Formats: sequence, structure tokens, C-alpha cells
Amino acid sequence: MNAVWIVDDDRSIRWVLEKALARENIPYRSFTSATEALTVLDSNGAAPQVLISDIHMPGDSGLVLLQRAKERRPNMPVIIMTAFSDLDSAVAAFQGGAFEYLPKPFDVDQAIDLLRRALEESTHQIGAEPEVTSVPEILGHAASMQEVFRAIGRLAQSHATVLINGESGTGKELVARALHRHSPRKDGPFIAINTAAIPRDLLESELFGHERGSFTGAAAQRRGRFEQAEGGTLFLDEIGDMPPELQTRLLRVLSDGHFYRVGGHLPVKANVRVIAATHQNLEQRVRDGLFREDLFHRLNVIRLRLPPLRERREDIPTLAKHFLQHSAQELSVEPKRLSDAALRHLQSLDFPGNVRQLENLCHWLTVMAPGQLVDVADLPVEMREPGANGHAGHGAGGGDWLTALNAEADRLLGQTPGEVFDRLNREFEKALILRALASTGGRRVEAAQILGIGRNTITRKIQELGIDGGKGDEHE
Repeated sequence: MNAVWIVDDDRSIRWVLEKALARENIPYRSFTSATEALTVLDSNGAAPQVLISDIHMPGDSGLVLLQRAKERRPNMPVIIMTAFSDLDSAVAAFQGGAFEYLPKPFDVDQAIDLLRRALEESTHQIGAEPEVTSVPEILGHAASMQEVFRAIGRLAQSHATVLINGESGTGKELVARALHRHSPRKDGPFIAINTAAIPRDLLESELFGHERGSFTGAAAQRRGRFEQAEGGTLFLDEIGDMPPELQTRLLRVLSDGHFYRVGGHLPVKANVRVIAATHQNLEQRVRDGLFREDLFHRLNVIRLRLPPLRERREDIPTLAKHFLQHSAQELSVEPKRLSDAALRHLQSLDFPGNVRQLENLCHWLTVMAPGQLVDVADLPVEMREPGANGHAGHGAGGGDWLTALNAEADRLLGQTPGEVFDRLNREFEKALILRALASTGGRRVEAAQILGIGRNTITRKIQELGIDGGKGDEHE
């Protein structure tokens, strides 16, 4: 069996690839046109492990070959060769299911590395089991997550107030929704509000509503979140940041089950189950005088602690598989898979952004990783460098990055004088662009906009800095 089929009407391209493959002891077969390759593919059922083809050839194009080859061998990696300026063809290649596109003129070593990855991908596809898409609402095999599941089960028939503690990104709202779904109030509404995300002068009206004319701009009566959640569940996220005056009003609601709209004089009954959540230590905030002790005891009827991802590293493979499948469904593409080495590497990271950070990473990989099998080299640069801890843009301790920058500058001034400014400036620009691309799923125009630079500038910088995943605008 010929491991690689080369399809190109350019003799010199075929010759270069043939010599390189022969040197690597990789079997190959060459064709001068897509029509010739399709004839062989159709006549005797022979198929390569990997197909590499030019786009523009006499007769059928490489895109036609890609389409028909995928119809016959859906899992066969196909590499499309194209010119830098041929953006439309590159986009069409990816939309047609190409494994990767190789711009001409190409580096031979780069081409061989790409072919080796494609061959590895082809090997993994053989006998691959179909993906299972049905998953439970919350995932976790770790003992700490099993405790959370058991608690949700025990609370299934309860109306009790619940306080959820957990770091940012651990999935506090998911647990709140699960508590609602498995409660006697499941047919009622689930209303969520992040108390830290709403300006304090608007939060009272958001929670309790207001009467017409109660303040400037109040042209009509408005129902607040407590009324919207009537008969259901109200989820108060980041309760630790609630202003003191609203803590008093919330305490009254929890105590006697009634509240007043802003500007109102008639009590409104609140038939609502409250679930609160915070990433803060409420006991400490009580000691510091920032949170009412009586409100804390009202909320702290039943407490659930969500473990950070670094305490449940065994769940990373399951979570990553789920997020990769979910992102693939959203984008209507085949789900990517993580290599064993990539999984081991991810399990070694701290993930300060917890499950949400892992989810964002999986979406980034779905968009940016070149092949179906994701290796360590495909991870964002800040997550694969030596000493990486998965911070992915989260500074250690807020402003401490300036201290770290000063220390690095001092070190470089002593070791590499004359290169310090360019070196640090280059790394600074690279970090900013990588984070912007990660936050926009690889879309350059959006990344440029949030950075405050022009589209041409970010394109030029990506090329100058040699940023991975910045080879084209196919995601824009």
C-alpha cells in the first residue's frame, strides 16, 4: 500500500516530495492530475493513507479531488497545496474537510513533518470508535465531584436555601441549575443574576423591581428578578460583592418572604427558592465587616463546595472530550481528539480559570489546531512552554506582572546587553496578540479590534512574530 499519494501537474514539486519521502522510507505514488488519481481510486478501490494535492491543475481541480476522495474515504487526511495569495482556495479547502493546506513555495522539512502528522492521524482513525454525544449535565469522576452529585441528589425534594462556594470558572451556575432541575420547583422559572456585574445603583431595581415614577427614567412599573422567579429558583451569583444596604433588604426577604418594589408601599410576596454562590470566603468578609453575619447564617443553610480543576485532574480527559465535541457541533466540524501526551500535559497544569478555561481552550483548539489529533505542539504557546502552569493570560497576583517584568529586565540587562528592548518588546506584543486570538477563537479582525490596532497591523505582526495559528484569515 502506498502511504502517500502525490497529485500535482508540476514535475518539480512531485520530484521534491518524492525524494523527501524516499529519504524518510515512506511509500508513495505520484499522479499528474486529479483525474488520474480519481481513476485509480475508483477502479480498484486502492486508497492511500494520506493524499497531498495541488489545487490548480488541468482537468479536475484539487478541490474536486478533495470532495470525491472524502466521499469515498471520509477519514483520509487530505493536504491541499496552494499559494499564499489564494485565500479563497484555502478557505474552500478547509470547508471541504482538508487536514491542512501547504502554501507554496514550501519548506521540504515542514512538508514532511506535516505528512508525518497526517499519517499518524490516519493510523488513529483506523478502528476508531464512534463518538458518544450524549453526556450528563455535569461531568466528573473525582471523589470531590461525586460528593457534589450526592448532595444534589439528597436535596432533590428540598426547598432549602443553598450556598455554593467555588473559584471562578468551577461551574457554580451549572450546579445551581441542576439543583433547580431536580427540585419540586423544576417546572418554575430559573432566574440568574450576577450581583457583581450590575452597578450598585441599579441592583436594587434589578432584584426587587420598581414602581412607575419612582426615579428619573422609571416610565413604567417593572418586575424585578424576585417576581420573575415566582414559583421557581433565583440564583444570586457573587453574593459576597452585594452592597451592605441590599444585604439588609435581602435578609428581610429571606426572613419574612416579602419585599417592596423601589418606590412601592405594598408588600409583594416572594415564593422563591434562593441559591447563592460566591468565590469569596464569606466568614472572612463577615469578620472584616463587609458582609452581614445574620445574612450569612440565613444563606448558609446548606453549603456545597465546588473543587477547583487542579483538585480533580482525573476529570480533565472527560471534560476535554466533552468540550471538543460540543465545539465541533457548534461549528459543524469533526471533533478533535487529544493525544495521550497532550492529555498528560494538560493534567499537569493548574488551570486557574478552572473548567471555564478548559472549555475556552477546547474551543480554541477546535478552530486553530491543524489536524484532528491534537498534540502538545498544537496548544497555545503559553500553555506548552517549560514552566507553564495553565494561567493562559491570568497574571499571578494581579499587578505582580510588573514585578516579574522588572526582574526579567534586570536579568537580560546583565546577560544580553544591547538586545533587551527588542527582545522584551517582541515577547510583549506576541503575548498580547496570542491572548486576543485565543479570546476570539482565532478571528483576526475581532482580535485587532479588542487590541485597538488595525487589521493590517495584526496580520503583519503575526507574520513577523511567527505566531502559531496565524497563517491565514480563514477564521474571519
